[in-house]
Amino acid sequence: MFEVNASSIAAYFEFDPPRENDLHAVDEMIRSAVPDWTRWFVAGTPAGMPGMRMSMIGYGRFAYNVKSSDRPIAWPILGLALQKNHLSLYLAVKYEGATAASNWADRLGKVSVSKIGAIRFVRASDIEAQAFRMMLQTLEKDLQDGRAMLAYARVQSN
Repeated sequence: MFEVNASSIAAYFEFDPPRENDLHAVDEMIRSAVPDWTRWFVAGTPAGMPGMRMSMIGYGRFAYNVKSSDRPIAWPILGLALQKNHLSLYLAVKYEGATAASNWADRLGKVSVSKIGAIRFVRASDIEAQAFRMMLQTLEKDLQDGRAMLAYARVQSN
C-alpha cells in the first residue's frame, strides 16, 4: 500500500511535489462546489483499531460504528488521496443499491470508478470539472433531502 507520511493538510499537499498542483486543483474544485463540507486532515486509524489506516484530505465529516469498537469512527463524506500511480476520491454517499459515483461515472471524464465507488484518475485535468461540480452539489442536496445516505463500505452512519 502506498503510504503518505504527512500529519497535516499542508504536509499532505507537499508530500509528492510532481502532483501537488493536481491535488490543489481537485481541492479547489471540491471546495468551490461544496463549501459546507469542511476540509480536514484524515490521519487514518492506528494499527489495531478499526477503520482505514491511510491518510487523506477529507471534506465533510460523519461517524459510523463497528462491532469491534465502542467508539464511533470519524470519516469524511469525500476523501482525496494520493496513490502510487494515481489519485483517488473516496465518496461515502450511497443510494439504495448503488454507490453515488457509479451513477456519474460516464460523465466524469477520464476516470475509472471501482465497485466500491472510488474514483481514480491521474491528473486533475482528467476530471470533467462541470460534471464533477454538478455531482457534488447533487449529492449534497440528496443527503440534505434524505434521498441518499452516508456509509463507509457497508456500515451506515449513526
